[in-house]
Amino acid sequence: MSVRDTERYLPECLDSILAQTYVDWELVAVNNESSDRSMAIMREYSQRDSRIRVFDTDREGLIPALQTSYRHARGTLLTRMDSDDIMPADKLEVMRRTWQQYGKGTIVAGGTKYFVDKGEVGGGFRRYERWLNQIAKEQTYYEEIYRECVIPSQCWLAHRDDFSATGGFTPEVYPEDYDLCFRFYQQKLHVVGIDKVLNYCRDRRDRTSRTDSSYQDNRFFELKVRYFYELNRDPNRPLVLWGAGRKGKDLAKLLLKQEGHFHWVCNNPRKIGKEIYGIELQSTEVIPELDHPQILIVATSPSVQPEIQRQLANWNKLPRKDFWFFA
Repeated sequence: MSVRDTERYLPECLDSILAQTYVDWELVAVNNESSDRSMAIMREYSQRDSRIRVFDTDREGLIPALQTSYRHARGTLLTRMDSDDIMPADKLEVMRRTWQQYGKGTIVAGGTKYFVDKGEVGGGFRRYERWLNQIAKEQTYYEEIYRECVIPSQCWLAHRDDFSATGGFTPEVYPEDYDLCFRFYQQKLHVVGIDKVLNYCRDRRDRTSRTDSSYQDNRFFELKVRYFYELNRDPNRPLVLWGAGRKGKDLAKLLLKQEGHFHWVCNNPRKIGKEIYGIELQSTEVIPELDHPQILIVATSPSVQPEIQRQLANWNKLPRKDFWFFA
């Protein structure tokens, strides 16, 4: 656990860890250059319970702090916690018990619920929460991985060997949780979702994902495109980009850096036949004529995505593994 200026929330977080029904755990808490009483609070708790071990980071930053925590971790099974979040009392017990059914080669993930101290959680976070919990229920982590980060940073459990094989916290790539998801995928680790809320995630205005410049463009197209070409792109098959709005244009620029030509389609009759970046936009009706295309879909509204998926399924029974939604 990396800790930075969360004295207001830290006791509640630590109390939820101390209240776990599974008791054979250690918490490696790393102070990431806090300017408040966070370090003092952690030391107070570590004096009360030897399972809590406290360190200072070697250098500033979330990933360096996580690297420090990993160096000091002694456990066989690893998970991560945010210092302003809350664990349900049975979180560790449920995740460990589920992992034991499968063993090494498996990542266990659970559901998430967002909360705020006052007022209402924003609509975007509620949609993300519902989507994450649906993925855990339907076990569709890798099918949905290019849409958004499919495993919350505070809600996975892995064997140390599997985590090490992915590179762990070594790559200094942000967003670090999304990059780690792709590396789980890269290592072909099986993800088992638990249809149960296993982390309460605090939504607050000063959280890192809202204030750090690394998270400002939350589409993370560059990260997604890099992994798509590493893990899924077959250069012998046609590539299709579906969507010509702002997101589609931004994604098209990145695709053009990787290959000279792709099919760009949309449903807007006013755009069909026009050229953008030297590529003529085509109707989506061209898709059934292509030989086993790979399709990247940038839909402006989540409400139209089920219809697009049904349409693709009807065209030549295109397999789900051959198209991906890029949010």
